[in-house]
Amino acid sequence: MVAVHPSAAEVWSWLRDIADPEIPALSIIDLGIVRDVQAEEDRVTVTITPTYSACPAMDRIADDIRARLKQHGVEDVHIATKLSPAWTTDWLPAAARERLREYGIAPPQQLLRTEEIRPVSQPDAGPVVCPHCGSDTTVLVSRFGSTLCKALYKCLACREPFDAFKHH
Repeated sequence: MVAVHPSAAEVWSWLRDIADPEIPALSIIDLGIVRDVQAEEDRVTVTITPTYSACPAMDRIADDIRARLKQHGVEDVHIATKLSPAWTTDWLPAAARERLREYGIAPPQQLLRTEEIRPVSQPDAGPVVCPHCGSDTTVLVSRFGSTLCKALYKCLACREPFDAFKHH
């Protein structure tokens, strides 16, 4: 096989097509999971940060990255996990927040400063708006939703349950 020497920009473009396994409406790029790409000679190093410290999807994401790069002829793929700085919902761009809403998950509010981010034990960073009807009369049902990085809420207006990203 002929060695492939992609640029970092090419690798970024290839990774944009990898959907998050838990939230397929967003790519791993949209979520800010991919933090860096280094392309040197035959080797590509992709640095990822989990959205939640115990995220069970990280092995799957790493496998998906390796598979995508191998589809493009890159055989030497290194996945580095970077835990600091910790992933924050502030890394979600506006378009990704809107896709979350359309998918039925309440996106987190954009916080102005990182130091304002509240720990999960203090989840109230303002009202959580229902992604179905737009009401802010919602209640927390469980701090754990369909995945560890989401909480389960119920809308008192339309009575629909929904997941909401935790603020981290």
